[in-house]
Amino acid sequence: MRCLVALPAIAVPGRRSHPKPRPRPRGTLVALLGGCRCGRRHLLGASSAAGLLHLANPPCLAAPPIDPDVMLERVHPARPGWYEKLYATALDKGMASYEAEITEYKLNLFSQLSAEGKNILELGVGTGPNLKYYASADGVRVIGVDPNRYMEDYSRAAAISTGLPSSNFTFRRGVGEALPAEDNSMDAVIGTLVMCSLKDTNMALREIKRVLKPGGLYLFIEHVAAQDGSFLQFVQRALDPVQQFVADGCHLTRKTAENIEEAGFSSLSLHAVRLSSAYIISPHVYGVACK
Repeated sequence: MRCLVALPAIAVPGRRSHPKPRPRPRGTLVALLGGCRCGRRHLLGASSAAGLLHLANPPCLAAPPIDPDVMLERVHPARPGWYEKLYATALDKGMASYEAEITEYKLNLFSQLSAEGKNILELGVGTGPNLKYYASADGVRVIGVDPNRYMEDYSRAAAISTGLPSSNFTFRRGVGEALPAEDNSMDAVIGTLVMCSLKDTNMALREIKRVLKPGGLYLFIEHVAAQDGSFLQFVQRALDPVQQFVADGCHLTRKTAENIEEAGFSSLSLHAVRLSSAYIISPHVYGVACK
C-alpha cells in the first residue's frame, strides 16, 4: 500500500579416554530423527552424531514459504469496499503535485536499474506512478503487489500507457511480509512510500532479500521519523494514530533507515533528505541496496 503523502531535490595431543556411553532412552533417537524444523536457512549439524543423523534423515532445504494469501488476511484484511475504492481514487487524484516535485529524483533513482533487470517486483504499486520510469524497457516483466484490490485498474492502465504489454504485467493482492514470488527470482524490487504502512518492516526486508537474485537491487523512497527530541517528532507522535486511520495504516514514526541498514544487504547507498513542503512527513530516506 502506498502512503498518501508528499519529495524535493536529491540531496547506504593427546589422546583422551572417553567414558562408556550410557544407553539412550527409547524415544530419544526417534525424536532426534523426527521432523525437520528448519527455516529458510538450514543449520548443518555441528557434531559427528549430527552428521550421522544427516545421513539417516536428509534435512529439508527450506521450510514451505508462508502462503501470501494467508499472510495478507493476517496482517491486512480487506477494508470495506468504499474505503479501499476511495483511497485508490485519492491516490490517483491527490498525488499529482508530489509526483511533479520528485520527477528528477525518481529519474536519477530508477536510472540505476541495469539493462539486465527484466524481472521486477514493485511492492505497494498503488496506482502505478513509478511504472513510467522503468517499465518501458524491452522485455521487462512486472509483478505489482498491493493489498488494495482497487489499485489494479489504475496500475494496469499506467502499465499500458508506458507500452508494457498487458501479458508482462501481473497484479497480485499481497503484502511485504510474504511476497508472491519465488526465491532468487527478481532482478529488482521497488518500494516507494510503502514501509510506513506494513505491520512488520523487518519481515518485509527479509522477504525482499529472499526474492532478489544474487546481485539484485532494492530501490526505495520512504518517509521516516523526525530526529529524536525534535518538535517535529513530538508532532508526529501526536498525529500518528490519526494518520494510521486516514492513510490505511501509515505510521509517521517509523525508523526505516535503521531497518534497512540492519537488514544485511551486501552493499547499501542510503541518503536522507527533507521536503520543502508537507511538514509532517518531511524527513525521507532514499537509495539502493544490493543483495
